[in-house]
This record gives sequence, structure tokens and C-alpha cells, in this order.
Amino acid sequence: MPKFVIEREIPGIGNMSDAEIREAARTSVAVLKELGPEIQWLQSYVTGDKLYCVYLAPNETLIREHAKKGGFPANRISAVRRLIDPSTAE
Repeated sequence: MPKFVIEREIPGIGNMSDAEIREAARTSVAVLKELGPEIQWLQSYVTGDKLYCVYLAPNETLIREHAKKGGFPANRISAVRRLIDPSTAE
């Protein structure tokens, strides 16, 4: 299944409390359950004002539907074309 990185601009997210982050995650998971097994959230990286999420989904449209139903932005959605890591250099 295709992998995507979603960039979400959320001012101040890096300063949110654990409770606020947990509630946002709960909202996301509830919407994922509603949309079915074709879309999966793998992980997210929190920075100062952005959230970078990694998802598996058949297409960008389903990711946009998740964002709309969840009430959070999907400012940029990028399909992952290749994965590299330090072992790539060997």
C-alpha cells in the first residue's frame, strides 16, 4: 500500500500538553476506524508549529477525507517514493 507523509501546520503544537496531544490522537483514531482498514496511521513527528504524519493509504483522497472529518489540516501530502537510511551507503 502506498505510504504518505502529511505536513500539518498547527501553530504551537510543540507546546501542547500531553492531554491535548492525547485528545488529538483519539480524534484521529476515531476517524480512522470510521473510514475503515484501508488507511493506517503509522507515526507522527511533532515540531514547534508542525506535525509530520506517516500514513498508509490507497490514495491522497482518503487522507484528505480523514483530515476533513477529523478537523485538522493536511497542508501538504507527499507520496513516499523511496526509503533510505545509513545502510543505503553500504
